[in-house]
Amino acid sequence: MTDILDVARRQVLDEGRGLSASQVLDCLNLPDDRLKDLLALAHDVRMRWCGPEVEVEGIVSLKTGGCPEDCHFCSQSGTFQSPVRAVWLNIPELVEAAKETAKTGATEFCIVAAVRGPDERLMNQVREGVAAINAAVDINIACSLGMLTQEQVDELAAMGVHRYNHNLETARSHFPNVVTTHSWEERWDTLRMVKDAGMEVCCGGIIGMGETREQRAEFAGQLAELEPDEVPLNFLTPRPGTPFADRPLVEGAEALKTIGAFRLALPRTILRYAGGRELTLGDFGTREGMLGGINAVIVGNYLTTLGRPAEQDLELLTELEMPIKALSKTL
Repeated sequence: MTDILDVARRQVLDEGRGLSASQVLDCLNLPDDRLKDLLALAHDVRMRWCGPEVEVEGIVSLKTGGCPEDCHFCSQSGTFQSPVRAVWLNIPELVEAAKETAKTGATEFCIVAAVRGPDERLMNQVREGVAAINAAVDINIACSLGMLTQEQVDELAAMGVHRYNHNLETARSHFPNVVTTHSWEERWDTLRMVKDAGMEVCCGGIIGMGETREQRAEFAGQLAELEPDEVPLNFLTPRPGTPFADRPLVEGAEALKTIGAFRLALPRTILRYAGGRELTLGDFGTREGMLGGINAVIVGNYLTTLGRPAEQDLELLTELEMPIKALSKTL
């Protein structure tokens, strides 16, 4: 029987062709005693096709809570009895957050809003915010504002927004179990418009929302079809008051297998540590993931959960001799 890692070594490491969904599933089904081999190969793939640099990003919420959608993992949904309440950030606070992010060495700053899609009030805030940040600090600006119209896509591109984040969250077949107020296809349509407009595409999801391994592999294949510039990998942190509040955390070995398998599916993509890694992996697992295919991190806190201190992540990068990616307005 052909070993999947031998196949991946030839196909991905040597030729740069990502694994198919069925091949990703073979990696996810590897026994735990093959985990080190999987991570070592994923690291070799990352080094060959992406290099040693790590992209560092900070995020801040311009509009928190009160979202009309029912994403079952999200404490910002106004449909659940969660402790998060709607709040807006003003422009000086946004600029200060961008400055603090830049001080860590980060090259990317993402403005996030908990909405189905931006209304005119939010677009005005984004216009003012982007202009004020650009005037105050040299950093790439990304946005995550939900589903967009073509007109909004064109305007964000004209503003100079570097990258747009809109997560598919999970496999198409599992999506109706996670969100019922909009469809996976609506998200996909926004991403295609963003890509066609010339902005970089950031699209990932959350692992541990009740999906099967087959659906995780399906998700990896769908991301590969989209060809995003960046894939943030989150691991579910169950939030009080949400339908997923009682879901168990993903086990560390399972999380690391997912990281390695996704790297082999997406050899040239920025694969970013995002929410949930602190609880799922801890300090040791975070290090293993950095040596198993990850080449980007969000530093500091997330939208509604606390992250590791930025200094810890930066110290780890120094120890692993992984330089922070230099600021560039293009890939």
